[in-house]
Amino acid sequence: MLSSSSSSLFPQHPSRLLLVAAPALVLMLCGCKQEVAKEAPPPRPVRTVVVEKGGLSQSIVLTGQIQAEKEVALAFRIGGRIIERSVDAGDSVKADQVVAKLDPQNELNSLRSARAALSAAKARLEQDSNHFDRQDTLLQQGWTTRANFDQAQQALRTAQAAVDDAKAQLEIAEDRVSYTELKAGLSGTVTRRAAESGEVVQAGQTVFIVAREAGWDAVFDVPAQLLRTGWGDADVIIALTDDPAVTAKGQVRQVDPQADPVTRTFRVRVTVNDPPPAMRLGATVSGRVEVDHGHGISLPASALTSKDKTSAVWVVDPDNLTVALKPVEVLRFDPGTVVLSGGLDGGEIVVTAGVQALHPGQKVRPLGVRS
Repeated sequence: MLSSSSSSLFPQHPSRLLLVAAPALVLMLCGCKQEVAKEAPPPRPVRTVVVEKGGLSQSIVLTGQIQAEKEVALAFRIGGRIIERSVDAGDSVKADQVVAKLDPQNELNSLRSARAALSAAKARLEQDSNHFDRQDTLLQQGWTTRANFDQAQQALRTAQAAVDDAKAQLEIAEDRVSYTELKAGLSGTVTRRAAESGEVVQAGQTVFIVAREAGWDAVFDVPAQLLRTGWGDADVIIALTDDPAVTAKGQVRQVDPQADPVTRTFRVRVTVNDPPPAMRLGATVSGRVEVDHGHGISLPASALTSKDKTSAVWVVDPDNLTVALKPVEVLRFDPGTVVLSGGLDGGEIVVTAGVQALHPGQKVRPLGVRS
């Protein structure tokens, strides 16, 4: 049996014990919840840049091709069958060099016929000239009539005209024989061959394309947006894509007035000054232009957000590392960057990555401030 002292340690009714312990348990649970609620979230990691206000220069690089400033299409002036082709694409030619020949047999026959016609006309002229001289002598002596003299004079004039016509036909025949030989007519390089030996060509049909020795262009397809940045007024540094060490300087010579209907770009020709020997026709080159846009602030495009339908950026307070949204004025958008005309003075720390999950006053942890 338990003694009265031991029984006093245990209440007679267990329900009373539960009523006494319940308030203490509730107070303990509430205290834990308050401690959990008071724990601040960790600073959010962000990437930042230090704003610098200075000169805004844009480096534009385009890919193009070296082409001749002037190209000439060589063609025969008469039709016929090509029997000889002495040059090919890539060969150098001189002005008086024969590059192809036609079968001259028909033209040689025409030449012989013209020469024979001229001989006959000269013989007839000599005969009519002698007859006219006799009629002139007889008329002066009174042994012939005036009608016979006039007839002899008319025959002489007709024979002289026939000789002149035969000479002209002979010159035409000689020219046609010379047309069977195609000469370059200029010094340059053959860039394309459009006909082969044995092929029958028409008069004026292109046989070769020859680029002049002097005057090379670097040709680029430039978007209209770049032309508006003053690209056409700047110096162009031209370099081979397979060997960037081979460079030359150039200036814009011509901008096509109409955009390409498919690509919507404008063809721009840049004169290449003193091209090095390694920079040959048809080579792929890159053209770099440095365009100065004055002074302002340039930021990565990822830094830009919006506030009340206006552009803004997140600025980090360097003392307590909290962020605040600051409206800015955008001057223009470039590929990958945005240029500001107002809103920042320079020296601010601006968030460039993680701007979508920020709110005013939020604590951040910059991953590395770079300028």
